[in-house]
Amino acid sequence: MSKLVLVETISQHRMRYVVDVNDAGDPEWAVETVVLDQAKEMSQEHLGEVPVSYRVIDDAEYLRVFDEDNDYLRGWTPDQKRSLITVLDPDECGPDCIVPQGAAR
Repeated sequence: MSKLVLVETISQHRMRYVVDVNDAGDPEWAVETVVLDQAKEMSQEHLGEVPVSYRVIDDAEYLRVFDEDNDYLRGWTPDQKRSLITVLDPDECGPDCIVPQGAAR
């Protein structure tokens, strides 16, 4: 029997900004400008996902969490909402699939 596992992560990005501070200015003003969201982003790089928690949930909780996180999609049918579940079947995964240690292959 399969189980639904809700995995929560933090997505990290490295952002870069360049702030032109006049000669009389303090370079730390550049940091304050960025923190106050007043600087233009020069570049960014996605550094990956850091898992913070996971738990087994049932279908009812999946649908509840889906609606809580995606209130603009409340009108979707349950089947449409379930279409966003990633199905991991080690038997049908393919040669490039990462299968957790101890799982059947």
